[in-house]
Amino acid sequence: MATETANAHAALHARHRAVLPDWLATYYAQPIELTHGEGRHVWDAEGNRYLDFFGGILTTMTAHALPEVAAAVAGQAGRLLHSSTLYLSSQAVELAERIARLSGIPDARVFFTTSGTEANDTALLLATAHRRSNQILALRNSYHGRSFSAIGITGNSAWSPTSLSPLQTLYVHGGVRSRGPYAHLSDAEFITACVADLEDVLGQAGGSVAALIAEPVQGVGGFTLPPDGLFAAFKQVLDRHGILWITDEVQTGWGRTGEHFWGWQAHGKAGPPDILTFAKGVGNGMSMGGVVARAEVMNCLTANSISTFGGSPVTAAAALANLNYLIEHDLPGNARRVGGLLKARLDAVAAGLGVVREVRGRGLMLGVELVVPGTDRPSAEAAGLVLEAARENGLLIGKGGRAGNVLRIAPPLSLTVSEAEEGAAALEAALKAAQTALETPQDSSTGGVTI
Repeated sequence: MATETANAHAALHARHRAVLPDWLATYYAQPIELTHGEGRHVWDAEGNRYLDFFGGILTTMTAHALPEVAAAVAGQAGRLLHSSTLYLSSQAVELAERIARLSGIPDARVFFTTSGTEANDTALLLATAHRRSNQILALRNSYHGRSFSAIGITGNSAWSPTSLSPLQTLYVHGGVRSRGPYAHLSDAEFITACVADLEDVLGQAGGSVAALIAEPVQGVGGFTLPPDGLFAAFKQVLDRHGILWITDEVQTGWGRTGEHFWGWQAHGKAGPPDILTFAKGVGNGMSMGGVVARAEVMNCLTANSISTFGGSPVTAAAALANLNYLIEHDLPGNARRVGGLLKARLDAVAAGLGVVREVRGRGLMLGVELVVPGTDRPSAEAAGLVLEAARENGLLIGKGGRAGNVLRIAPPLSLTVSEAEEGAAALEAALKAAQTALETPQDSSTGGVTI
């Protein structure tokens, strides 16, 4: 039976490679197929059980197979699957009302999309139309999606396959605290230097910049984050020029950072953003995203528009059930408490390992940056080794960073203390195995490890 299962898995992988794009990334030397899940665990086609510390790229926000969400999807699917925005939808209106109140943006309007990429694309459309400018400020090391316009504002070369863009993008410092020319500064000095850089870039822009778009915690960039208050300091400059602030909350929203419901709230001293984008976790796996903006900005478009799939009855019902569960069970508070325990555990593990440069993040959005042991050089090889070893230990994690050397840890927000300990132990074993492999001398004559 095991041989038959392995053969079937190999055949599926071969079919995948034959019909899907070569550039479509998969994890693991032998990619796995996930077939079902429950709570914080998933199973693959071969029956292996894993503790999920990545949640489908931060998308399974509450839990796998959450009964409340499953019931909402099934109930609505049995009545009506689709209608489009040409018709009224009580589910979409109720969800929009809820999100508008939660956003912190005054006189907010909400537009639903099917993904974070589409949400950011819409935010760029709004900002450039409102400001009548195609100039956009973005952060270095940023990632905002895979569409043509989103790639045009992506500051991470590993995820930017073309230099062509409908936008003129100007990149500023601020997303990466512990590397780069300002790494040696104190937090206050770092903010001052980044603001000076922003002022300098604006002085060279040669036009009216439309918006600054920024992730409060850079996701694909490796869960890097600036000191609290940076974007508030930026906003004081932006406001003087009439430039809009777009906060990309696709990965940070809904309380994942534990300390705040939205990532922008760590930078809220100068007021809320003009535009907020969201996706991923709100649908707990359903295809849901959206944009929140103050009415003046949202209503600036003069042409007709609709959304065929955005805010469909089924996805809106799922998101409502998921959001209700999140708030009623205080999952942001759980992210703060359990995430704090998990980070402390990982800090202790990292203290004795040369392969770990830094543990960073907040709540249940934690990054572990890996280097060649004994150096400060990023090691994508180390990340690959840990990813494989963690899977063998029954743990699924993600990776990212411009050099591909950062482990991304983002389990469902209902993670328990015992599961956090279980995951930390599996990750500790994987990190130690990777360090041992990297430190073992290689025999260049045979290409193998010296015995």
